[in-house]
Amino acid sequence: MKPRDIMKEKGNLWIFGYGSLVWKPNFAYKRSTVGFIKGYKRLFWHGDNFYRGDKEKPARVATLVKDQESRTWGVAYEVTDSQTEESLQYLHMREVVMGGYITETVEFIPKDKGQGALLALVYIATSDNPIFLGPASDKEIAAQIATCRGNTGHNIEYLVRLAEFMRLYCPEVEDEHLFSIEAAVLNIFHESRGIEPTDQKSLLGAT
Repeated sequence: MKPRDIMKEKGNLWIFGYGSLVWKPNFAYKRSTVGFIKGYKRLFWHGDNFYRGDKEKPARVATLVKDQESRTWGVAYEVTDSQTEESLQYLHMREVVMGGYITETVEFIPKDKGQGALLALVYIATSDNPIFLGPASDKEIAAQIATCRGNTGHNIEYLVRLAEFMRLYCPEVEDEHLFSIEAAVLNIFHESRGIEPTDQKSLLGAT
């Protein structure tokens, strides 16, 4: 279902973010809520040669891969009629043109049990994309993240902010892929004595 069709049917539009959108939406919205979608797993399988990396050293960022047993937690943002066009134009440039993502519609389930399930727009990068990097070991992904920087900052910031979001807003959820990569990145710096694993704030401040 296209965004315009959702607007006609529902009168508003929800946009689900599971990567940088959870801490940096940068578009106008009415309200936001934490929750999850079923049937997709968040994986650091997509490449980024603009925001967190470059063409010589593409960064590793999150995408969604279909997995019936998985849930992916994030934030859904409600945009109303007056905000829709500007928000979608911004996200089209950020996620589609510059990021290589496509749009899908998914069922979003809010963490707040007082809210029912919502239909939401989500941006997903597939293996058809030329900068899709695909699977690799946690250590290999961590090594790549540790050395990449792009126009909006270091790849490490992307990783650490996402992990911090999960700990703060979804403390009961164990995202093994995310936390294993975070631990591997911090271990790289610990072994090189560049940074201690407890110094996450300095990673965020480095950009």
